[in-house]
Amino acid sequence: MKVLLIDDHHLIREGLRPVLQQLAEPGEALEVVEASTFRAGLEEAGRHADLELALLDLRLPDVAGFEALAELQSRHPELPVVVMSGEDDPALVRGALERGALGYIPKSSSTAVVLNALRLVLSGGTYVPREIMGGAPSAAPGSAPSPSPAPGAPASAGAAASLGLTPRQADVLALLIAGKSNKEICRALGLAEGTVKNHIAAVFKALRVTTRVQAVIAAAKLGIRG
Repeated sequence: MKVLLIDDHHLIREGLRPVLQQLAEPGEALEVVEASTFRAGLEEAGRHADLELALLDLRLPDVAGFEALAELQSRHPELPVVVMSGEDDPALVRGALERGALGYIPKSSSTAVVLNALRLVLSGGTYVPREIMGGAPSAAPGSAPSPSPAPGAPASAGAAASLGLTPRQADVLALLIAGKSNKEICRALGLAEGTVKNHIAAVFKALRVTTRVQAVIAAAKLGIRG
């Protein structure tokens, strides 16, 4: 397994190395490819076609704001990118997700939160820091994440119903917001994969979006939580 880490702070890179090593399965080697500038990161991404994940700081000396995310996505559209930032502004979180990031992790997060977030992304999900976006915390410091609230919680159920979603579609939306993959939704709700895909299509149509990340952001704006 190979992870690209782009951050201009040596101490951040040094501190993340042992954390990232914990992503490896038993007996699996994990290589952290590091870059202290965005241009160096692009070069490393070009050299390592087998990267499985990229961690990107938004504040780099040779690029402004979201330009790095946009260019990295443009050149390597198949590479999952997670933003790691020292800022916890909800507008930055939404901006990163809207531009294709599959997660936004504050640098103040505990090791447990970082690992759970990255494992979620590697399994096909999207990590949204709920404590920033206005929901319940994703995980208490130093602990495993608490179980997701039951789908269809009262406050969210009313908003979902106002969109014309059925109770089952509302359940699917809640699990989408929680970052669950299609297979995980199938297992959680006891549904066939084709049925889940149909429900997701209905959710996208109701929210007027075309991607899972857009659905998460649109639901958050409507006060719908996972």
